[in-house]
Amino acid sequence: MDQEQKHPITSGLIALVAVAVSVGLVLGVVVLVGTRMLGIGAEESKKSSGSGASLYVPSPSPTKSNGGSGVTLSSEPSTSAGDTGPSEPAKSKKPEKKITLQASAPNVSAMQQFDISGVYPGGEGALIRLQRKVDGKWQDFGIPDVAVTNGQFSTHVQTGRSGPQKFRVVDVDSKLTSNVVTVTIG
Repeated sequence: MDQEQKHPITSGLIALVAVAVSVGLVLGVVVLVGTRMLGIGAEESKKSSGSGASLYVPSPSPTKSNGGSGVTLSSEPSTSAGDTGPSEPAKSKKPEKKITLQASAPNVSAMQQFDISGVYPGGEGALIRLQRKVDGKWQDFGIPDVAVTNGQFSTHVQTGRSGPQKFRVVDVDSKLTSNVVTVTIG
């Protein structure tokens, strides 16, 4: 007699355990894929990651005057309601297009990836080109141009050139340039 005929109960139990493990693995994979596709649990994992500071910058949105008595805060000094000086008609000033740039880290290791991001109000759809200052001259960095979406842009950067590196972006069409950010590569 062979081994299976001597111990049919043991053979049956082993087969039952093998089928149960196989079904459990298949169901586990299906549940995992389903939760990822539906996004269940995604918010909790983002909150618990402890990633620290965020580079999220809200999109600016234009406001419309409805002629009401709304309150507008400004960085410009204004006259208070008690002032009796001569009043001048308010000049409607078109908002200045300005590209504001920032780096995700001030210091990184050689070839460590970091992000360059910024805001460009009124620059929707513009192509932004990253430049680096080399020997006193601005040169294109050599990565693909980035499109402005919802007034924002972001790109990943890696470089092996050590020391303080100055970066800026330029609007490909209007040639408008951003502020300069310095990242020290060590």
